[in-house]
Amino acid sequence: MSTLSSEEFLEAITKVKESKDWSSMSQIIPYFDYLGLDLNQTDEEIICVLPKNKRFVGNPVLPALHGGIVGAFLESTALVHMLATQEVTQLPKIINITVEYLRSAKLEDSYAAAVITKPGRRVANMRVRAWQGDRNKPIATASANFLVS
Repeated sequence: MSTLSSEEFLEAITKVKESKDWSSMSQIIPYFDYLGLDLNQTDEEIICVLPKNKRFVGNPVLPALHGGIVGAFLESTALVHMLATQEVTQLPKIINITVEYLRSAKLEDSYAAAVITKPGRRVANMRVRAWQGDRNKPIATASANFLVS
């Protein structure tokens, strides 16, 4: 896939939001394709799914997912939520992200959802939560700030 201009990117995101065909996000953001992200929208939220994949194992003894993959999953979930729920005029840029690793992420499907805690004109603050199996037992959470204008 070739690189999209800002205008093409915004047009593609607008089409995804209108059609609610989140599967095409991996065509817009190639890293989502690498992760194998699947995006499911419910009435209340968008849930990102990171499918079980042996290449993401960082500790083969447990086996557990590499922390970098978990962090990338949280950041990607935040970005998807931002694009899906906010009127963007450019691609939001990550300012910072703080990840709290709460338990080992086993080699199984992982799920994550985000919420905007403070939508600003220039900076948006977000919280992201990832889990496996039981939503009440998160594997990691994150706080992130995005530059939105």
